[in-house]
Amino acid sequence: MAKTPVLTLRSDDFPRWYQELINKAELADNGPVRGTMVIRPYGYSLWERMQQEMDARIKRAGASNAYFPLLIPQSYLTKEAEHVEGFAPELAVVTHGGGKELDEPVVIRPTSETIINDYFAKWVQSYRDLPLLINQWANVVRWELRPRVFLRTTEFLWQEGHTAHATYEEARDYAALIHRDVYAEFMENVLAMDVVPGRKTVRERFAGAINTLTLEGMMGDGKALQLGTSHELGQNFAKAFDIRYLSKDGRQEYVWQTSWGSTTRMVGALVMMHGDDDGLRVPPILAPIQAVVVAIKADDAVVAKVREIGERLTAAGVRVRVDDRTDTPFGRRAVDWELKGVPVRIEVGPRDLDNGTAVLVRRHVGGKEPVAIEALSALVPRALADDQALLLAQSRERRRDRTVEVTTIEDAAAAAGTGWARIPWATLGPEGEARLAEQGVSVRCLIAEDGSVPASDEQPGNIAIVARAY
Repeated sequence: MAKTPVLTLRSDDFPRWYQELINKAELADNGPVRGTMVIRPYGYSLWERMQQEMDARIKRAGASNAYFPLLIPQSYLTKEAEHVEGFAPELAVVTHGGGKELDEPVVIRPTSETIINDYFAKWVQSYRDLPLLINQWANVVRWELRPRVFLRTTEFLWQEGHTAHATYEEARDYAALIHRDVYAEFMENVLAMDVVPGRKTVRERFAGAINTLTLEGMMGDGKALQLGTSHELGQNFAKAFDIRYLSKDGRQEYVWQTSWGSTTRMVGALVMMHGDDDGLRVPPILAPIQAVVVAIKADDAVVAKVREIGERLTAAGVRVRVDDRTDTPFGRRAVDWELKGVPVRIEVGPRDLDNGTAVLVRRHVGGKEPVAIEALSALVPRALADDQALLLAQSRERRRDRTVEVTTIEDAAAAAGTGWARIPWATLGPEGEARLAEQGVSVRCLIAEDGSVPASDEQPGNIAIVARAY
């Protein structure tokens, strides 16, 4: 007898599948204000793991964590014209506080370049103060007209890095370091996501930047999602906020800057890139729960054994949850763990106990098999490593299979209906990019012929990656 689907099939209605999975896997709910979200404990545990992994990499890159106010004087945003113009439609402005009108309206931070640079101007006096490398974990508000949980919400969580350097070359190299050694390394090796590192076009560049580096991932429906960006800000903010330092030669010089960020959008990407018709599939290195040990029936010996197995696996370095909630039907619990995408499930019942075995269920590869209980401590870590590699390989294969080489704008637009297109930037150019934009298709990034990140927009041989995007 066929199993009744718990979710809408992805092939039938991908957006509906996504929303159902978010709800049934207990990742998040819609908040009371349109465009906001309540992140539920399991969803937040995914974000916490992302934070832990990324924070360690950010600190290895030399940055230190700090915190800056949520409320920013509106006048700060007017100091860098291109920046304020880029964010103006998304701003949330507070005009009253304490029961009266404020002398100056304040903006709820959409990003923190302005307020952080106001303090950089105070903290940087000489070349000895450089480089100044700061990261902040915080929330931001950008008034979203077409919200979707985790992907586009009015309020979201993120990290934002801001740095000041003595030279253009130092700032350029640091932006590239974050792009490569923090974001790309984390996304591929922890999230098991195949990503394309590239350079944004002028049209897609961050407001106020002289260059934006991006990481683009292909979701299960063939659309692109921007997963993280690292920006070279040049001296635009330094001049707007008068951030200068006394050089070794005794001259006053403006600093060169970067900013970079990634958000809770990565949780949505996790769903759309790795999820299947049965729910989420969480990469083992990321998973808050790598293995769940389930007691099938209310039997004292069974419950004792699942707890013992949990202790053994924990000692073997596995993040384990023991599910001995035998007052809840086993079938319902099994479906819940599948929806949540826990990589390994170990089921133990009275018959298994008699045989000295347990049933090992592999969420990512599918299937189940009886294994000796004594072998679990060695088998489970190997299974987790294999599953991590599998997810990355599957995401890489999807992108390769659904990316086509094209030579015309018309073919690029057509290819974006089902996946990505690669077209020479010399063929497309800004005019072709504008024509694609009229059809809801964008240039996600530019890459060099060898797949590396180009040194400039006009580097000979640049390839444009073209797609529809979230």
